[in-house]
Formats: sequence, structure tokens, C-alpha cells
Amino acid sequence: MRPQTLDEMVGQRRLLAPKSALRRAIESGRVHSMILWGPPGCGKTTLAQLLAKYADAEFRAVSAVLVGLPEVRQVLAEAGLRFSEGRRTVLFVDEVHRFSKAQQDAFLPHIERGTILFVGATTENPSFELNSALLSRCRVHVMEAVSPEDIAIALQRALDDAERGLGDRELHVAPEQLLLIARAADGDVRRALTFLEIAADLAGEGGTITEATLEQVLADRTRRFDKGGEQFYDQISALHKSVRSSNPDAALYWLARMLDGGVDPGYLARRLTRMAVEDIGLADPRALQMAVDAWDTYDRLGSPEGDLALAQVALYLATTSKSNAAYMAFNEARSDVREYGTLEVPMHIRNAPTKLMKQLGYGKGYQYDHDAEGGVALDQTGFPDALGERVYFRPTDRGLEGRMREKLDALRAARARARGEDEAGA
Repeated sequence: MRPQTLDEMVGQRRLLAPKSALRRAIESGRVHSMILWGPPGCGKTTLAQLLAKYADAEFRAVSAVLVGLPEVRQVLAEAGLRFSEGRRTVLFVDEVHRFSKAQQDAFLPHIERGTILFVGATTENPSFELNSALLSRCRVHVMEAVSPEDIAIALQRALDDAERGLGDRELHVAPEQLLLIARAADGDVRRALTFLEIAADLAGEGGTITEATLEQVLADRTRRFDKGGEQFYDQISALHKSVRSSNPDAALYWLARMLDGGVDPGYLARRLTRMAVEDIGLADPRALQMAVDAWDTYDRLGSPEGDLALAQVALYLATTSKSNAAYMAFNEARSDVREYGTLEVPMHIRNAPTKLMKQLGYGKGYQYDHDAEGGVALDQTGFPDALGERVYFRPTDRGLEGRMREKLDALRAARARARGEDEAGA
């Protein structure tokens, strides 16, 4: 059931729209070397084959998983011979990210000379997995997972087509059952066709694919998830940003998606703890302890019971007050440390455990804050003299930080007045 024309392809409505640049290039036969980046089963191989068909070029395919450079060089040599005879070659390299960046260099001179029209397929972000020289010679086209509605169209075609599909079996399938298969395929047309074929075998010729049939076929399906790739980082980003946006429902969804995909729950516990520190901060200090407690609970209970502890803390983090004031303050302080280097500790706040150190002036002039009016020695600095007073921590008005802000604003104003009085007196 692989599409024989662009019109037979399902999905990719943006990339292959009737007047899109890529579609016009393919239909005119003026194609260019490219990288097709998209999830499994979205049509990367099919599109490469159609490129060759519309360009009247020879199609050759290699997989970076199965072949090494010797085999690649043989294919390139054949393409060179074909080029000298006036015929082009579309070289399709599946899983191109599996080649090392040094191995990818082997294609460069052949792309430049026009010996091949290079089409690399990858499920990983080309920015990270492909070398810049190859990327500069290819256009990257992003392909999307195929929607359930479009997959259902492909399934119906397979049921109707007696020559290439299952049309001669006279199967009966309700539209809602086709959509169930399409959703279970998780954006992968190839996977959906496999599900349909298994269901057809169970139903038998002239039979009906029922819900009970599909329960058998779809019982052990898994969702698309790459624990070390682009989807992993996209989903953890979605979880973190849903928490930051105070959207507990979205946070719970992404947490469930990642657990379902097989991510290490210990990693999720660590990231949730980071969110408590970075995004909730002192607006709600309880959040950090709750995150640590949830992590400890998961370590004690494991899955699936411990998953609920992670879910609870994700909901709490998303719902409670937010502040990154402590995070920003720490970054500013570190920036000053890097910029100003090793500044001397002021003498009045140095430790003086020996007689000699006291004679040298260590601790001289230090005011014990508990003895000062209000419990704070307002005219005493804690910064190196060369740095002067700094303000890093700027509490928000959210949660507990609102009360901190009121207190600090008053203290800072009082310190400024005290310094002003000293300067006027001098």
C-alpha cells in the first residue's frame, strides 16, 4: 500500500500542499538534496521514492544501521558511473544520524558534484546529530506524525484495494473501529497497516473486525517515546513549562505520558525537585520538602504505587505560588563572583579565634546584631569594600515571599538611611 503518487500520501498537509515549494519542486523534477526529519511511519521513505520517480532517477537506499562505509562507497561508485551516463541517482540514507559525523563527510563531494541527490532520513534533531557541512548542503524538511483521521483514510484505502490491499477479503469494519486502530498506531501509518492486517487475519475472509478483535490486536501496544532522543527532551520541557505556567492538568498529562513511555521515574523525581527550587522557590518553601519526600516515597514503593507520589507533587508544584527570585539572585551573585574575583573579606566580619588575629584587627568594629535596636545593625555591611552594597534578592509579592518583600524593603530603606546619616556626619 505504499503510495505511488503524491496525491496518495496521507498527512504532511503543510509540507506537500498543492502550491508548496517542495511539492512544486518534486512535480517539476527539480529536486534538491535534503534531510527528512520526522517520527517513524510518517512517510520519509515513501517521499524519497517519489522524489526519484518524479525526477526519473534511479533510487538506491541504504540504512546506517545495517551498512558501513565500504558498502556506501560501492553505492556511490555506481552512482558516479550512472551520472557519467547522464542518469541521476536518489540516494536514500535511512537513520542517517547513526553514521558518525566523520562518516557523514563521505557524502559531501558527491552531493557537491551532483553525482547523487542525497535524501537523509532521521528521527533525531539534525542540529545535534548531523555535521554542519552536511546540513549546509541539504535543506531540512520537518515531517509530522500522521493524524488519526489521515491514518484512517489510508486504512480504508487498504480495505478497498483488491490489488495491493485487503479488498479481496470483503471485510466489514465500522468507521469507529478504523479510527481506534488509527489512534493506537500513534502517528505511524506503517504500524496501523500492520494492526489492520493482523485484525483481518483474525476476522477471516468475509468476516467483521469487531471491538473484541481489536482488543486482542491492540492489547500490548506502546506509545512512541525515545528515552534518549528528541521526544524525551520535548516532553520533559512540556512538563516543566506546564508546572511553571500553573497548569496542573497539563503537568499531570505530561508526567503520565513520560511514565507510560518508560522514562526512569527517578529522573522525573529529580526534575520535579529542580522545579521546586527553580520555579517555586521561597514563595512556598514546603514545595522543596514535598518534592524530596515524593522522591523518597518512590524509592521505597517503586511503580506503580510510587508513581502516585510523583503525580501528587507535580500537581502541588503546578498549583502553588511561583517565584524564581532565589534562582535569579543566586545567578547574579555568581556573576559578581566571576567578574570581581577574590575580594578580601572586610576586617569587621572576619573570624578572630587567636590573640594575634585580634591584634591584627580581625573582627574589629563588628556589631553583634542581637544587641542592636530592632535586632539589626543597620550601618554594618556584609560585602567586600571594593564591591559595595549589592541587591540580588528581589522577592515577588506571591506566597511567603510577599511577607519577605515587605520586611526586606523596610530593612533596605533603613540601611540606606543609616549610610546616608554616616556620610553626612563625616
